[in-house]
This record gives sequence, structure tokens and C-alpha cells, in this order.
Amino acid sequence: MKSGLLIWLTLLLLLGGTARAADSTFDPISGYRISQYRAPTPTSVPGGTVVTLEELQKLAAEQNAILLDVTPSEGAGADPQTGDWHVPKARFNMAGSVWLPDVGKGVLPAALDRYFQANLARMSGANKMMPIIIYCQADCWMSWNAVKRAAGYGYTALYWYPDGTDGMADWDVPLVPSTPVPMAPAP
Repeated sequence: MKSGLLIWLTLLLLLGGTARAADSTFDPISGYRISQYRAPTPTSVPGGTVVTLEELQKLAAEQNAILLDVTPSEGAGADPQTGDWHVPKARFNMAGSVWLPDVGKGVLPAALDRYFQANLARMSGANKMMPIIIYCQADCWMSWNAVKRAAGYGYTALYWYPDGTDGMADWDVPLVPSTPVPMAPAP
């Protein structure tokens, strides 16, 4: 009897721990992915429209859509004194793209939130109806989060290219070296 109860309690604890671990990948209030950013993504995103590479290229050419790469910096972040990002390895993206690292994290510090909002406003000329295409890499939740967040800022013409630079490379789109937009130095 005791061993059966012990097994039952052990299973209950294991299953409860698994459920908590699964829930910890998303913020229960905002719905943003907050961990394990490199994982399969859904087929849609709140506030945005999923596009193919062909649709991305057409939007960029015909509507002058903003191409926004939100790939994480993978370094120590931005230098608080200079605003320059510590980028340990080269990043390549589609010509004409703007790289705003880390803005797709599930929880943004205030400075990174201001950085994202200020750069969206600058790039769009404060036109919240300007088409913006957001991407990262394949299976990267950073771009999904960034589209959802930009929609929360009031932008209405948001597009998501979930295959990111991996999909571009697969279709032989030329990728060029990229440098992230600096953050404002700390006061």
C-alpha cells in the first residue's frame, strides 16, 4: 500500500513539474514567449499577417515596406556607455533590413522597450500604417513576439516572415553583413 502511494505521489509530482515547465515558456498575462526562443513557431501571429518570401519581396519592392530583423544579439547586449551592441558573431540579412537585436524577448527592460518604439517610429516616419515585415531565423519566437508587441504599440500593417534568414538563404536571396542599430547610451 505504501509503495503504491509513493509511486502515485511521485508520478503526480513529475506530471505537475512537467506542466509547470511547459507553462513557464509563456508569460501567462501578456502571452509572449519568455524562454526557449528557438523552437517551432505557430502558423499565425496576433496582430500580423504571415507572408511567404515572394510576398515579402513584393511588399518591399512595391510598398517600400520596412524590413526588420529582430535576431538576438547573442552577446552581452548593448554597451551602456556607447550604445553599441556586443555582437560575438557576424549577422547577415536581406539588403535594406534594419537589425534591432533583442526586441523580441518576452520581457523587455524599459530601455529596450523605448529603443524598439523609437526605432519603429523613426523608420516609419511615425506612420503606424506603414508596412513592416518582421523576421528573425526559422523557428525563432523573437519575431513572433516582436510582431505581437508592435501591434500592441498600435502598428496595423505588420507582416511576419517566420522562415527568417534561414528561408532567405534556402532560396538563394543574397544576404549582406548587418550591424545593429545602437541603443541610446545610459544617461
